[in-house]
Amino acid sequence: MERIDGSVRRALRGSGVPDAGVLAAVTRAWPQAVGPAIARAAWPQRLARDGTLHVTTVSSTWAFELGRMEEDVRAKLHAEVGDATPPALRFAPGPVPAPDASEEIVATPLRPTAEDASEAASLAASIDDPELREAVRRAATASLARARGDREV
Repeated sequence: MERIDGSVRRALRGSGVPDAGVLAAVTRAWPQAVGPAIARAAWPQRLARDGTLHVTTVSSTWAFELGRMEEDVRAKLHAEVGDATPPALRFAPGPVPAPDASEEIVATPLRPTAEDASEAASLAASIDDPELREAVRRAATASLARARGDREV
């Protein structure tokens, strides 16, 4: 006895419609392949007859930038879905699913070191105005801590 999904896929392929299983595999792998930021801004929508994956984005800016990154995105997809990777990607503004409410974005606080604070104070020391000096010191401390790269962005 043959499963009906195989019959349906063969019939669709015979009429020129791409395999829906490929779209399902790509959609499942999309968040892991592209990362959470891109997955929130772009989502796979459909496969064209030629196998091109059409991806909708939240804005034309995202569509443009992801279009420039097509090769990288395809490589990441290939790492997740192998031969099911579409031969081409096209990005255009359109509906993107809302992020999962359980997906909470938690910012990791900066943790400046004593060295960061000392270097920032040294950088701001030549400023005469005390309020400006303090503002520059705080900004420089945060910048130095962020530059250390010991936290996720």
